[in-house]
Amino acid sequence: MKTTLEIPDTVFRRAKSAAVARGIPLREFFTEAVRDKLAAKSKSSEKPWTKLMGKLKHLHKETLRINRVITEDSGRIDPEMWR
Repeated sequence: MKTTLEIPDTVFRRAKSAAVARGIPLREFFTEAVRDKLAAKSKSSEKPWTKLMGKLKHLHKETLRINRVITEDSGRIDPEMWR
């Protein structure tokens, strides 16, 4: 499909230089660039934190232990110390 795009001169020159350096036609360079941008967009729409879900599960018991120690020690604090 043919289309006309308005691209800033500096961007066009850089794209043309990059295409020449890679030894591919400018048409192919733009096609790859758009394809890559579309693929990146679909990947970025995923919530990044979902990749890390469950990675710290092994620390659950340690977290409970730490919370228990904090709770126990907070009962030993002398209120006069904090005045």
